[in-house]
Amino acid sequence: MSQDPQARLILEGSPFRVLVRMAVPAVAVMLMFGLNSVMDAVYIGQLIGEQALAGVSLAFPITQLTLGLGSLGGIGGGVLLSIAIGRGDSDLLRRLPGTCVGIAALLAAGYGVLGVGLAETLVRGMGATGPLEPIAASYLRAHAWGGIASIAGLTLNMLLRGEGKMALAALYMGLGLVANLVLTPLFIAVFDWGVAGAAWATNLGALLGGLLVWLRFARGRASYPVDARYVGVGRALAGRIARLGVPAMISSSMGLVQAAVVFNVLSRIGNEQDIAFFGAAWRVLMFLLTPLFGLMRAFQPVAGINYGAGRWDRVRLHYWVFVAAGLVLVLPIWALLNLFPAEALAIMLPEVVFSDRDLHHFRVLMVVLPALPIVFTALSLLPAVERPGLATGVSVARQLVLYVPVMLLLPRWVGIPGVYYGATAIDLLCAVWLLLIVLTVFRRGPSGPGGGGPSIGPTDPWRAGAPVRG
Repeated sequence: MSQDPQARLILEGSPFRVLVRMAVPAVAVMLMFGLNSVMDAVYIGQLIGEQALAGVSLAFPITQLTLGLGSLGGIGGGVLLSIAIGRGDSDLLRRLPGTCVGIAALLAAGYGVLGVGLAETLVRGMGATGPLEPIAASYLRAHAWGGIASIAGLTLNMLLRGEGKMALAALYMGLGLVANLVLTPLFIAVFDWGVAGAAWATNLGALLGGLLVWLRFARGRASYPVDARYVGVGRALAGRIARLGVPAMISSSMGLVQAAVVFNVLSRIGNEQDIAFFGAAWRVLMFLLTPLFGLMRAFQPVAGINYGAGRWDRVRLHYWVFVAAGLVLVLPIWALLNLFPAEALAIMLPEVVFSDRDLHHFRVLMVVLPALPIVFTALSLLPAVERPGLATGVSVARQLVLYVPVMLLLPRWVGIPGVYYGATAIDLLCAVWLLLIVLTVFRRGPSGPGGGGPSIGPTDPWRAGAPVRG
């Protein structure tokens, strides 16, 4: 295992080479994931109409719970995997994938029960009323029936990325995306399944990607020993995975709180067009964030493997390299969006004439984009160096302490512009907060006061010729 070229690259390669080898396929993975969401909206808006897109926009944040639930096992398992590879802990590695899948299955069962049994109640809680309610419920119910595919598929792909196999993860997710892109218009236009067809296509695409990862484990092609016959939830290992994955789960799932508040505000002070516009603008922003999600996923094994091997100096160096790469990626896109906002929005809402107020709101929503490389890389760094509580604290505070009260009060005072100005101000504040946390962690080092990480020295076991445990 110590001879795995990917792990050796992470521990010994130049920062630029590590960035290119890890980030390019990881960004491709997340662009595919984001494209899946955008293309669903495009198909629904083009093949069914604006009302259908508004209904799906109300259900979509609930379905994104699968991203948070998949992140619990996927990110938690991926972080633990990276650290274990760095330390050479082969005993832990054997049952790690099966434990992550076991966690995913339990979470999917809960999501399925709630999504199928309480679809109407949940979408009403998001602000769905009148004709939008059955549309939103139909999409949610179909997605919840196949929730195991979305959650387990995402979990397994994240494990592959935790191993450092970014190109392979991109290939498997790409094959799932192709299946989704082919099946969505088929299910909507030919089978006449409506918005539920888009949800079923998403589920089947995720299922394909997950099965490909598990087949690789079963064939013994992972760079570490895997017991592919084992699927279960051992208490000790599952607890360690959950502890490291909770920040990612909260960060992803808390978006539901954010969306519930926003859509309820828009339902109360706006109209159906305001909901459809915000849904389209939010999906554009989410798609633009996918390169940063890719860098975040690429940085996680880099930070975890170097941390596990005692290379704190490389953890610090690579953090700033990945932040700089994020800025290079987002700044040109940010500039183009500010110049041509209507063209980006028209992809999902082709028959809508956007007002100057709409375009101004869109630009306000995009203001935060250049600050987000700091946020995303920090949220990947902190669990990877065994400080998950710091990331969890910021994620929870962002939603419950800041977002909920601001969104309940500001739009009441200033109207719909308060939704956009409030969201941007909160994200900028959290970016500064996370930057200060990262600087403090780097100053204290891996075993500083309150750090929570093990006391590890700067020795690279491979350079020093130390034996690898396991």
